[in-house]
Amino acid sequence: PGRAGTARFLARHNTWGFVATRAARGQIQGMPYGNCLLLSDGPVNNSTGIPFFYVTPKDNTVTDLLKNPMASLTLPEADGNFCRKNVIDPEDPRCTRLTLTGQMVTVPPEEVEFAKQAMFSRHPVVRKWPRSYEWFFMKMNIEHIWLQSW
Repeated sequence: PGRAGTARFLARHNTWGFVATRAARGQIQGMPYGNCLLLSDGPVNNSTGIPFFYVTPKDNTVTDLLKNPMASLTLPEADGNFCRKNVIDPEDPRCTRLTLTGQMVTVPPEEVEFAKQAMFSRHPVVRKWPRSYEWFFMKMNIEHIWLQSW
């Protein structure tokens, strides 16, 4: 219940989010850049509220983050029951959104097993993604939380 409960619900139940960075390449260097990424805040039975990501340096978003780790992550209620049940467009202000800002960091070795459990329990198909893409785990160290809940 309440705002904190709503934020935890969105962190727990979203399987993807929109990550915004500052572009670090080419003609768009320094400009905002965004991309949708799969995420998990822990294994199915152990939600932590900390978003974990399975990423590749071939992704422009990851290239940006490796040069400037500051990012924002927006988790929409688009997949939630309220908007779907009430036939409300996901962009309607009544559909809650959570935006987390902070630093995206490589998961340290002592947390990699947890990150694997977190991602692979929610997204089993990622185990089959091409190994040549040099996948690794990142997480967001949350510094600010903004909940749009009208």
